[in-house]
Amino acid sequence: MHGINELVSTVFSGLAPLVIEDVRDEGRRIVVRARTPCGTARCPDCGAGSGRVHGYHIRTVADVAVDARQVVVKVWVRRLVCPTPGCRQTFREQLSGVLERYQRRTPRLSAQVGAVVRELAGRAGSRTLSMLSSAVSRHTALRALMRLPIPERPVPRVLGVDDFALRRRHDYATVLIDVVTRERVDVLPGRTVEALEEWLREHPGVEFVCRDGSAAYAEAIRRALPEAVQVGDRWHIWHNLAEAVRKEVAAHSTCWAKSGPPPREGVQAATTRERWHHVHDLRTRGVGLLECARRLNLSLNTVKRYDRVTEPERLIRAPKYRPTLVDPYRDHLRRRREQDPAVPVLHLLREIKELGYRGSSNLLHKYINQGRVEAERPALSSRRLARCLLTHPDHRKEHQQGRIEAATTVCAELSALATLVSSFAALLRPVEGNAERLSTWIATAHAEELPHLHAFTRGLERDRAAVNAALTRAYHNGGTEGVNNKTKLIKRQMYGRAGFSLLRHRVLLG
Repeated sequence: MHGINELVSTVFSGLAPLVIEDVRDEGRRIVVRARTPCGTARCPDCGAGSGRVHGYHIRTVADVAVDARQVVVKVWVRRLVCPTPGCRQTFREQLSGVLERYQRRTPRLSAQVGAVVRELAGRAGSRTLSMLSSAVSRHTALRALMRLPIPERPVPRVLGVDDFALRRRHDYATVLIDVVTRERVDVLPGRTVEALEEWLREHPGVEFVCRDGSAAYAEAIRRALPEAVQVGDRWHIWHNLAEAVRKEVAAHSTCWAKSGPPPREGVQAATTRERWHHVHDLRTRGVGLLECARRLNLSLNTVKRYDRVTEPERLIRAPKYRPTLVDPYRDHLRRRREQDPAVPVLHLLREIKELGYRGSSNLLHKYINQGRVEAERPALSSRRLARCLLTHPDHRKEHQQGRIEAATTVCAELSALATLVSSFAALLRPVEGNAERLSTWIATAHAEELPHLHAFTRGLERDRAAVNAALTRAYHNGGTEGVNNKTKLIKRQMYGRAGFSLLRHRVLLG
């Protein structure tokens, strides 16, 4: 008997405050019959202790599964008489840790359910709990999730702010985190100036705010916390530079692509030249950009792009070719055409088929007509060359370095661009004095004929204080971006159907 009692106390250790009288196996479930221990209990209103029994009743609660079977606990609970005059007449005793008021589960089962629904929410949580012999509906799972308390966190000294899409291009929200501890602080509906300003006014104590280039967030911080230091995000600064570099590389494609197939003077190239002449003709006569767009039936951004370029050749892009089945036989085709420039294409087709070519004759005709056989190297896209320029010199491969050297040799602007990219990358390691170095870098960039880079420097000047803080302080918005990535996972788990309150609850519980 002593061994049986010890086994019962071990298996049902969570029910230790109760006196277990019987354990019965009913096949699909295990029923534990128990009673509360004798002694006094305190009134929930006045706190007076009482041991005077008024009556009894049976309370049924579920406990964690044992042997993959549901455990049901039936407890004989006392109703006691309150000894305080004027207080309630009777009250039912509660046992903290086992029996909680108005609950049909033990606290440890509620904790297990909460841990599952915290990660999986409704349907997925319900399916997982059924495998743990704790069957609940998806609605019950969501109610259990919403009952989990959101931890109270102090107002951070360094706050991270970023937005994420509730419904892309329609609805957005704002997430706030503690940059130092990476803990979620709050989630706000919308990404407006008023929403962030109201939160900052209600939570004083923030000294630094890390953000991206959002003008709305910058204005909200200036209104609510004029003394706070705004810190730009270095990743977004580098990303903006990368976009400017890509546009500059594309604008000079006629220079660096000379070793590849020449640009084709087709309808698109002729239209580009015609539009460039029209725009510059109107501009020389004093016509404004908006009026040019109206007269030429073009968008304002297109007119700005044509007006910014000094010669139409910079708007004509090098051809973009995808790899084809003919590429492995390009050297053979080049040798045969050098030996006999009049060799028929059908003869070339027959020869490369003997070498293993499996493509069509139309593909070979197109390949030859595009000039890809005579090119010294295959055509390189502007995006790929820009990626080579933006790669750290220690991480560049040999062919990437070769592409950079070939491009900078034939184009002086690209040579200056490569130097400016390398010098700006050195500023992304925050140290004192980077603000002065940035001023020097901007002056150097203005001296070069790189209009897209000039637009990037104007953006830096508009947000110069935040950029200086980003280049001199170690704070950044990487943790906020990480929370955004996890938020996307949460949205996909719920098929994007979660309302804001449920999504906010899960984000803050994470």
